[in-house]
Amino acid sequence: VQLQASGGGLVQAGESLRLSCAASGGTFSSYAMGWFRQAPGKEREFLSAHTAGYTTWYADSVRGRFTFSRNNAKRTVYLQMNNLKSEDTAVYYCHVVWRGVDYWGKGTLVTVSS
Repeated sequence: VQLQASGGGLVQAGESLRLSCAASGGTFSSYAMGWFRQAPGKEREFLSAHTAGYTTWYADSVRGRFTFSRNNAKRTVYLQMNNLKSEDTAVYYCHVVWRGVDYWGKGTLVTVSS
């Protein structure tokens, strides 16, 4: 499985971004997928997860502002991020668990200026 995240960039506080993560290999509809982020000097943080059974979880820090979505036909997942804050500045990673193996994309940088 290979993952390619995109959509990061520089935005001002209060603005929105939509991240995408395209996956190749494996059976996409069977993936459990998620988004994480890592800010400078901090540990990687869970943001959202979406199981193959199509249940979605969110971290408290982003619930109500971020939305996970999935397009099986395009083999792509998205993270819609609204009302961005300076503390959302980080490298964002998509993550897949398939057949008990973890896969990570290279990440896309989101910078939020206040």
